[in-house]
Amino acid sequence: MAIDEEAFEGLVQAAYDCLPAIYREACANLVIRTDTLPSPETMAALELSDPYQLLGLYHGVNLARKSTFDLPSLPDTIVIYREPILAFCDANGIPLQTALQHVLVHEIGHHVGFSDDDMAAIEERCDGPRQTD
Repeated sequence: MAIDEEAFEGLVQAAYDCLPAIYREACANLVIRTDTLPSPETMAALELSDPYQLLGLYHGVNLARKSTFDLPSLPDTIVIYREPILAFCDANGIPLQTALQHVLVHEIGHHVGFSDDDMAAIEERCDGPRQTD
């Protein structure tokens, strides 16, 4: 699957827009951006050998740990990696929009300090009820 950077950014925005307003409001000071692949520095910091292992990454201090006494800092950031997500979707037969929603929910969950159950509930609101086997 080949999608250029601009189209990919639009799809990331669409995935973000599907989130409930209350969660988008929690991201008011959060930057969401895209990149082709993780940088060599990111790979080294996370001890990854394959850049396709990382679909997205949250950089920052989650809201549960922030304080009004903290010194000013750069905004927290979520990076969504285009090539790894496209490869993941191709390899697993998963629609791109579905993968983007799940990666965004997971990374926003890190930002907000959500539990795995909280993240699953947000994903369900985007995807509809999950089927169980």
